[in-house]
Amino acid sequence: MAQTQETVLEIHLDALAHNYKYITSHLNPTTKVMGVVKAFGYGSDACEVAKELVALGVDYFAVAYTKEGVALRDAGITQPILVLHPQPINFETLIDRCLEPALYSPRILKAFVAVAETKNQKDYPVHLKFNTGLNRLGFWENDTSWIADQLAETTSIKVTSLFSHLAASEDLNEREFTLGQIQSFKAIAADMTTRLGYQPLLHQSNTSGILNYPKAQFDIVRTGIGLYGYGNSEAYDSQLKPVARLKSIISQIHAIEPGETVGYNRAFTAPHFAKTATIPIGHADGISRKLGNGVGAVLIAGKKAPIIGNVCMDMLMVDITEIDCKEGDEVVIVGESQSASQLAESMGSISYELLTAMSQRVKRVVCRKQP
Repeated sequence: MAQTQETVLEIHLDALAHNYKYITSHLNPTTKVMGVVKAFGYGSDACEVAKELVALGVDYFAVAYTKEGVALRDAGITQPILVLHPQPINFETLIDRCLEPALYSPRILKAFVAVAETKNQKDYPVHLKFNTGLNRLGFWENDTSWIADQLAETTSIKVTSLFSHLAASEDLNEREFTLGQIQSFKAIAADMTTRLGYQPLLHQSNTSGILNYPKAQFDIVRTGIGLYGYGNSEAYDSQLKPVARLKSIISQIHAIEPGETVGYNRAFTAPHFAKTATIPIGHADGISRKLGNGVGAVLIAGKKAPIIGNVCMDMLMVDITEIDCKEGDEVVIVGESQSASQLAESMGSISYELLTAMSQRVKRVVCRKQP
């Protein structure tokens, strides 16, 4: 890959393929895979990621909102797409684009049935979400009778899957709680399946659920962060490869005398003669101000260059006093040499936040290793 000449986010499809194969190596042969590509593919490029996952054999996709599913359809994705958090205002569009809603409350179920009936649908595929402890979205276990009664009154929809979401599958200190969620879901699924009179797909595991609770795969698993190179632990991270690699360049180098200040609010004062480099990326691009003032660093010529002063909207400055470099040289913010997990940890956050914060104004470059 040629050295970059501007701020870019490289999307490495070979890394995506590696991660997909690693994750599926932990699955039973009959377990289906749902690739989660919400939030622009965790900050990368949802459509390019989805196309590669289709080639790799993914069975299903999941997005958060209807417009994300529409974007996949516009890109030519024909696989079934689960919309995890649909809103009634988008139900007509959802049906028109053959997207499948998660129904998670009495209000949402009633609203979707009303739209489906108006549009003369029959057995439209829907997914029922149950709350087993995350307490975010989902029907309760005692809603099964009411749901069955509602379904008996319409032929407009048919349940494709029952699912829930694990709250702390990455934290082995919460193993007892997670096992409790799994048992709760099993009981709810058994009850609901009996009431339906047929067997829908069951799914509860996210990436950490796949890796830490292999006996709870059910029929299908949902993997998001793992596809993009992060397994929520150092052990699993070492087996995965970051798909998104954020790079930039040195725009200008300054020689700073002792006592001179750098950036807004004069947040950095040089304690001695120093060299600084200005990089064309800032908080408008997803680099949090929390990473300023020595908290975070970038890599130049393989060496860490601490971010000094406050991160600006469009730029940040780093200390290169001990680094042999020149204007125009490449800068690595996130990549194999510094993961999103490592950079996020320095500011007390997680890889998810850093990845999904990457602005859409940053140019995306799709990369694939040549055979």
